[in-house]
Amino acid sequence: MDTIATDDVLAVLKPIWTTRAETASRVRGRIEKVLDAAKAKGFRDGENPARWRGHLDHLLPRPSKLARGHHAAMPYEDVAAFIAKLREREAPSGLALELCIITAARSGEILGMRWPEIDLDKKIWTVPADRMKAGREHRVPLPTRAVAIVRQLEKLKAGEFVFPGQARNKPLSNMALEMVLRRMKIENATVHGFRSSFRDWAGNVSSFPREVTETALAHVIGDKAEQAYRRSDALEKRRKLMETWAAYCEAKRPGNVVQIRKR
Repeated sequence: MDTIATDDVLAVLKPIWTTRAETASRVRGRIEKVLDAAKAKGFRDGENPARWRGHLDHLLPRPSKLARGHHAAMPYEDVAAFIAKLREREAPSGLALELCIITAARSGEILGMRWPEIDLDKKIWTVPADRMKAGREHRVPLPTRAVAIVRQLEKLKAGEFVFPGQARNKPLSNMALEMVLRRMKIENATVHGFRSSFRDWAGNVSSFPREVTETALAHVIGDKAEQAYRRSDALEKRRKLMETWAAYCEAKRPGNVVQIRKR
């Protein structure tokens, strides 16, 4: 630990600093914390070579000037046809991906889903604060199809996780959902990108207010003053939104198309 210097930190950061800005910023912050802890425990002396202000800010471009990467997203018009093909796969990872899409949740929230978080009678999934990016509890209204998926998995219940992995008391791997896309040969789309598909659909097709959509995505809305007055999470409005989105994801399934012929 006492031999790590600025050049070592730069060797890690430079390859990703301009291409994966958000990841690189997090990596730098974590290196800084580890080295601070090492100094506190007497494993090293001197300044922290991963410190940004007054040090790395003279050697790397500012994060605000970096191009923020966007997750490739499937056009919302193609989502229903994709889900139709997805349902041909009976693996739990396929169900997890469909649930991720129709709830507009992050993959980590889906994979970490535990049975005590779900109330099937009320059709609500409550994600605890420690598993949310914003650090706040988030209630997810479950559309009818989501409830059906969970009830299907309930019959195979094994352990605390809704989507258990191969290792004991562990959920499915973080790569499980991305691997579904790879096996289906889906290009130019990512799991996280389906949240963008949902947002684009809500903005272009639906008539739901932007605030309801942003709350469904668990985004923080407005400044601190507005947040203080916004005490409701608009659960029932979001329930209608998610049911509408789930229905849209069903609308273009091949089996639902009826050909009309002239007599």
